[in-house]
Amino acid sequence: MSAPTPDGVAPEQPSAAPAAPAVTAGPAPTAVPQIVAVPDLVARRAEQAPHALAVTDGTTTLTYGELLAAARRLAGELTRRGIGPGSAVGLLAARSARLVVAQLAVWWAGAHSVPLDPAYPRPRTAEMIADAGVALVLGDKALLADAGLTAGQVLELTEDGAAGPDDDASAPLPPAVTGPDAVALLLYTSGSTGRPKGVQVPHGAVTDLVTAPDAIRLVPGDRVLFHSPLTFDASTFELWAPLVAGAAVALSPADRPSGEELARDIERFGVTHAFLTTALFHHLAARRSRIFGLLRTLVVGGETLSPEHAAAVLRAFPWLDLVNAYGPTEATTFTTLHRVAPADCAAPIPIGRPFGGARVAVLDERQQPVPAGTRGELWIGGARLALGYLGQPELTADRFRDLPETGRMYRSGDLVTERPDGALDFHGRADHQVKVRGFRIEPGETEHALQLHPDVAETAVVVRRAGQEDAALTAYVVPAEGRRPVAETLRRHLAEHLPAHLVPTAWTVLDRLPLTPTGKIDRRALADGPAPDATDAVPAEPRPAAALTPIQQAVADAWSRALEHAVTDPAADFIAEGGHSLLAMWIVDDLREDLGVDLPLADFFGHPTVAGQAALVERALLAAHGADLSTDTADAAGTADTREEQR
Repeated sequence: MSAPTPDGVAPEQPSAAPAAPAVTAGPAPTAVPQIVAVPDLVARRAEQAPHALAVTDGTTTLTYGELLAAARRLAGELTRRGIGPGSAVGLLAARSARLVVAQLAVWWAGAHSVPLDPAYPRPRTAEMIADAGVALVLGDKALLADAGLTAGQVLELTEDGAAGPDDDASAPLPPAVTGPDAVALLLYTSGSTGRPKGVQVPHGAVTDLVTAPDAIRLVPGDRVLFHSPLTFDASTFELWAPLVAGAAVALSPADRPSGEELARDIERFGVTHAFLTTALFHHLAARRSRIFGLLRTLVVGGETLSPEHAAAVLRAFPWLDLVNAYGPTEATTFTTLHRVAPADCAAPIPIGRPFGGARVAVLDERQQPVPAGTRGELWIGGARLALGYLGQPELTADRFRDLPETGRMYRSGDLVTERPDGALDFHGRADHQVKVRGFRIEPGETEHALQLHPDVAETAVVVRRAGQEDAALTAYVVPAEGRRPVAETLRRHLAEHLPAHLVPTAWTVLDRLPLTPTGKIDRRALADGPAPDATDAVPAEPRPAAALTPIQQAVADAWSRALEHAVTDPAADFIAEGGHSLLAMWIVDDLREDLGVDLPLADFFGHPTVAGQAALVERALLAAHGADLSTDTADAAGTADTREEQR
């Protein structure tokens, strides 16, 4: 999980004061003799407590013994298909018990997994599969078909994750060829050159994360919520920390769980520990969500934590163990942790100290240590470092370096200062990388894709923030000669190639991009000031708006409050209006409070127009009052759905 990344400034040069120690190390982790990989640790838990709960998704429940048996069968099938050490296996499945079985089986077969996101466009998935050299994709039948994969490339997972009913459950467990330096996960992050980066995470790094005694305490009987996408490195903690500790994984089955759906899952599964992105935490804190009263430990991370929101939650739920976490994917999910106390909330909250086998150093531009309290760049070393970027040796050499005094370190690009007590404060980025709603974004990747469109001559993509919780990825576009860029056309172009979080939600046409005195694009002026010489936002094609029905008006009002501009057209599209997942969650909460309708987020995005959502609301209202749907209502819903398909 990447660091919080608002735009930063270049590291300050240190004064002549004596340098602080070059490296801060976490407390020495407790050694786990002769166990070097998570599969071995899970197998040991299965031997100790075979009937203890391991995984539940609301439909399927697996004990540790059942998890072991299912993974054994699937690992055997993978081995028979030629999967072994060095093989890359794609995972394309919804969150379910079978997904946990599949990941464990891949490791026992000696291979490494490549998580694939069902929401990604086909070209992106195909690019990742080709780049990773994926030999086989495990997944759900419908998702495999949607990805356009051929029969020889895939293996469908059954309900419990096993390969099929004829497999021999008594077959010996395949030997795990999973030494500490073997690749466990290949996780793709945004790339500044337009090519995503495959981060090679080794088994030893995962093991260090989930066995560090000074990290998040878990014991048998605890339950951890797994709701992150498998492509998001927080899932590494959500899945394997509980299974190594003898606790249980509780999977949130919804593809896009709303705040209320998360609360229900936490309540029905008896969840004790959860991770939330900082942006989601801020949203739930502002809504006074009941989630906080259900948990014992909550870990937040991904962006700068608001002291005001943290203080409000700790006042209302003083028993909650609130942990602020920091760490890039290249250092395996979390590097530093800080347990937040009410006294911390009077000032910026630190990102904490390293834990387990992690080491950090705060260095200047010459890779020399800076004194405590002096701003410098954070370098990370130790047991949780990735091996590098797959197939990108130059980039690997640039970001992972062997330093004379500290050994192999990762240059994070994050600016920090060290407090007298050793805790770190975050101060932004030394480059153009940004974070929006927990997603790590290299604007260069979006710019590269935009410049492939014939209507675009030049472009710059930045994050503009109206407030701490309101960040918008914004594209500034200089038209090609004789061209007239249209926002919806450019948006569709990007959506065909990039994940949704890399597609801008705000668009502006400029005659020219502002430049600094040295001739570079002045991104700070674009991000922080009024758009210079800007015309209106890139327009969509005009169309007359139909009159709104009363229910459509209620939906449009909820949209207008969240989007902070008037929505008056029943055919208005949520994404085209600048919407995103957190705003959708806000609207769903408002519809629940105002109309008494519980609209799942998956349905919200499946019917992204005012008319489409109004039809869903009307159905729900009629059903709640015990009335049969009228022909007119059904026809209205069908008409709305048809309109969306035509769009």
